[in-house]
Amino acid sequence: MPDQPRVEFRTAPERYRHWRLATEGPVATLTMDVDEQGGIVPGYELKLNSYDLGVDIELYDAVQRLRFEHPEVRAVIVTSGKEKVFCAGANIRMLAAAPHAWKVNFCKFTNETRNGIEDASENSGQTYLAACNGTASGGGYELALACDHIMLIDDRSSAVALPELPLLGVLPGTGGLTRVTDKRHVRLTWPTTSPPSPRASGAARPCSGGWWTRPCRGPPGRRRWPSGPARSPGAPPGPRTPRESS
Repeated sequence: MPDQPRVEFRTAPERYRHWRLATEGPVATLTMDVDEQGGIVPGYELKLNSYDLGVDIELYDAVQRLRFEHPEVRAVIVTSGKEKVFCAGANIRMLAAAPHAWKVNFCKFTNETRNGIEDASENSGQTYLAACNGTASGGGYELALACDHIMLIDDRSSAVALPELPLLGVLPGTGGLTRVTDKRHVRLTWPTTSPPSPRASGAARPCSGGWWTRPCRGPPGRRRWPSGPARSPGAPPGPRTPRESS
């Protein structure tokens, strides 16, 4: 990777290259549509909605703007603008070429962005829903895990996974294992690297392991998402949002 440039963290919605932010009354929609040629440094392409620091800077800005400039927003839908993929996680070529210090600070900033989503849910009453209209893997699934509820489209192919464990031999860098167990209440005896597909658990009922809130048929833009969480019988309760607690 070339010499690292000066990183500018100031941005605004009209300057976003990778996200679209729209608000309509109490509902906001954050659409991830990463520009493949929009890497923060040259040398790699951001394919399949993979992300680098530049993508996360925009996400952080959007989360903070929703929290402090749009207090009327009570639900934030995080979805993808690409077909059959929600997010492929951190860009592998970017990570391979980056110096160690860059990778460490990238993971720190990415994790703080996810923590910011959870903090907005806990303290600002903004419930985040991940509308996964395609596969969410690695950091893409960790982004969904930071949300209060995960809706996974039932299209016979989409799934969620943490492939860095078996393929790269590394632990998820932005809270994946912690949130899978503490937040989604997945049993520790389950193989965390290969959760079942929504079809395997039935198209009309939620995954019994807790990997997502419930499957959903039809593309997000053409279907009304279920209004509340669902759990299989005997599953431990999910996290209570501020609205549910009131």
